Amino acid sequence: MIVYYNGAFMPQEDVCISPDDRGFLLADGVYEVIAAIDGRLFRAEAHLQRLAHSLDALRIEASPLDDLLRIAASLLELNSLMRGQAKLYIQITRGAAPRQHAFPDPPVHPTVYATAEPFQFPRALWKTGVSGLLVPDTRWARCDIKSLALLPNVLASQAAREAGAYDAIFTRDGVITEGSHTGVCGVHEGRLLTHPLSPRILGSVTRQVVLELCDRLDIPYREEPIPVALLGELDELMFVGTTTGVMPVVKIDGQPVGSGKPGPITLRLQQALWRLMKEEEMH
Repeated sequence: MIVYYNGAFMPQEDVCISPDDRGFLLADGVYEVIAAIDGRLFRAEAHLQRLAHSLDALRIEASPLDDLLRIAASLLELNSLMRGQAKLYIQITRGAAPRQHAFPDPPVHPTVYATAEPFQFPRALWKTGVSGLLVPDTRWARCDIKSLALLPNVLASQAAREAGAYDAIFTRDGVITEGSHTGVCGVHEGRLLTHPLSPRILGSVTRQVVLELCDRLDIPYREEPIPVALLGELDELMFVGTTTGVMPVVKIDGQPVGSGKPGPITLRLQQALWRLMKEEEMH
């Protein structure tokens, strides 16, 4: 695999990251993941705007985002990913400096690392649906920053795997926030519900696209939290994400959601998102 590291394209095995890198020592950095179909990134501008928000929140001054688009295009070509599905990973840390909690003074150059590799959307699971596991949301108070500090997400995801679930669903103060690596939307009495944007959740690009599709398809929605107490009354539940698409959730903690099968609104949004990705790939 050819990757990008601090200004150069090279084989991944040739990358040497300093042990003083603050991403390694302190999780002092951010990342982004973007899907690509046939060499074209899906909603790249929205992803890079979110990356810019994360960098600004951490006060990391990195390369212009246009440079990242050029890097992404080169990675897709260098790794023969101009056909089929791929995912781009971008990670930017504050850089390498002697370990201390305060920012390096004078500032150091950020570390920029990016990869592109093939992947497949889980389309077989789109048809059957998956299960979810409720877990307490123990994350920090700035979940809107796509930070490298993902230990609570890692532990939640592992708990879900051990329980045979596709993803964990975080709950805080009696409401659902999001999944460990996905957004969450529910359907109650024909209306889609999803947690409003706030520091409690990551501003999911796929979540925003789903809301746009609701407008197109005349599906009513509200950006309001889903109470945990309402789970037994939901008609449908879904995970949404860059590499997940729109995924029906048919069980929570072993109990069926609605009919226990993928619901009609979930399937409409799933198909509409896939068509949109293919249409935007062609333009």
